[in-house]
Amino acid sequence: MKPVTSKRKTHKRKAKRESGIDRAEYQPRFLGARHYFVLMVMLTLLGGLVTRALYLQVFEQDFLANQGVQRQIRTIETPAYRGTIFDRFGTPLAISTPVDSVWVNPAEILENLDGLKRVTDRLELDYRDTVTLLKQRANREFVYLKRQLEPEFARVVADSSDGVYLQREYNRYYPAGEVVSHLVGFTSIDDQGQEGLELAFEDWLSAQPGKRRVIRNRRGEVIEELAQVSRAEAGKDIYSSIDMRLQYIAYRSLARAIQYHAASAGSAVLLDARSGEILAMVNQPSYNPNGGRSANVAAQRNRALTDVFEPGSTIKPFTIAASIDRGRFHADSSIDTSPGHWMVSGHPVKDVRNFGVLSLSDILRRSSNVGASRVAMALHKQEMWESFTDYGFGAASGVSFPGESSGYFPHHSQWQPLDHATMGFGYGMSVSITQLARAYAVIANEGRLLDLSLVRKEARFNPRNEITRHVMKATTARAVLQMMTKVVGPKGTAQLAAIPGYQVAGKTGTAKKSIAGGYQKDDYVAVFAGIAPASNPRLVMAVMIDEPTQNGYYGGLVAAPVFRDVVSNALRILDISPDDLPTLVQRREQGA
Repeated sequence: MKPVTSKRKTHKRKAKRESGIDRAEYQPRFLGARHYFVLMVMLTLLGGLVTRALYLQVFEQDFLANQGVQRQIRTIETPAYRGTIFDRFGTPLAISTPVDSVWVNPAEILENLDGLKRVTDRLELDYRDTVTLLKQRANREFVYLKRQLEPEFARVVADSSDGVYLQREYNRYYPAGEVVSHLVGFTSIDDQGQEGLELAFEDWLSAQPGKRRVIRNRRGEVIEELAQVSRAEAGKDIYSSIDMRLQYIAYRSLARAIQYHAASAGSAVLLDARSGEILAMVNQPSYNPNGGRSANVAAQRNRALTDVFEPGSTIKPFTIAASIDRGRFHADSSIDTSPGHWMVSGHPVKDVRNFGVLSLSDILRRSSNVGASRVAMALHKQEMWESFTDYGFGAASGVSFPGESSGYFPHHSQWQPLDHATMGFGYGMSVSITQLARAYAVIANEGRLLDLSLVRKEARFNPRNEITRHVMKATTARAVLQMMTKVVGPKGTAQLAAIPGYQVAGKTGTAKKSIAGGYQKDDYVAVFAGIAPASNPRLVMAVMIDEPTQNGYYGGLVAAPVFRDVVSNALRILDISPDDLPTLVQRREQGA
């Protein structure tokens, strides 16, 4: 019997043979030269890295620091104020106020979506749309989120998240709002003039941003100013010809008339008769240039300069003036208008009734179409065309306003006999209300034609107020002016234009609105143009009310009261002395 220990040893050897494992294979081996080679390579690389790091930190420190700064240096714009628009006495009509715009670097902010969500919530932007936009512009470094915010609010937004920055800009503000909107116009979000004086004087008003080189931190904040590349230049200021005291009065009066007569639109222009400066220019409907400009594009139109209409009987003073200047008639001439109508080329020219024989003055006072047509036909077509052209019809008024219309006054070679006759009382031609006011200024200025201006004229640089030339004899202008005072007299068509204590000269007009192929049956344009004081003209005003539908439609009922309201206040404000004292005394005694 074999010992137990011997059996166990035999069993272990057998197990080793069956597993095929040899412990000798697990013993570490030393490969000699190969191990030394790998170890030396690793030590060499490590030594190189340490040496390079020491070299950069010790010997290249200034260079690397400078390179870091260079990567934070930016050339940025320094914004500048756009020029201010004032009225003639320095009341601001358009000013620039500082605002901040919020912008981001898409690549930076898209890594902070939680912060972007907070920003879009504060700015009331759609988060998903904003993310989509930023991804589309991920290759850019600058994208606006929202522009022209109040600086305090914009700072709160920027502080709510990393990667949100601010840029200083200037926003245009219009203190008088809709009262002067058609004149001043407005600018785009990039501060460029789009309408009115803002557009007409863009080169003068626009600012030139400066450039400066700065160092910005990771938040985009300027931490150091390095150099001024170019200096910012603010825009130049403009003093307009407008008197805001009169502008407010004209705007209020016109708006009241539009409402009372349920009219669709209206315009009024008040001139300084001596200088041609426009003291007030108003339109209805209007708009507020500080917001909501796109709501009603038609309301943005300066109708006083862009819209034209057939002026009707307001042209009759010029028909008579041309006939006197050309020697066809004189101030005391008479015209037989019987039997109250006149056939021209198979078409009747009618008066409201048979006026019989009328003087030239009575033709204006009674507004006789037959009388005006007979006077016009006494002139050769070329003579009448030349005179009317000299008075400014068919030409711009000189204000150089964007979109101004020159009206429509066809060449005499195109006239048929009926055209010749009807132009004598304002049909077959079209004018703007500003053109009409300019023509009346010819009569007020003893026959001298003025270029109108929306910018204040400096007397020392403009001898005789830039009067261009005589287009009407002074004696003719004085005679026609005296005739027009009868129109505003007790038996005239413009009694509602009378101003106590002042002699007023003017003419009413009521014209049917033209359409393709004829005239609308019940749509009218009510017009009045006048001069005050008639003895020493200082003010000229023309008023047009489009499509009055309630409480009358005649020029004497609708437009003349607007003239009286505005001009009576203007005479008082400008301290113009009364020239009809007997009437004023009589009225006061009757009132007592």
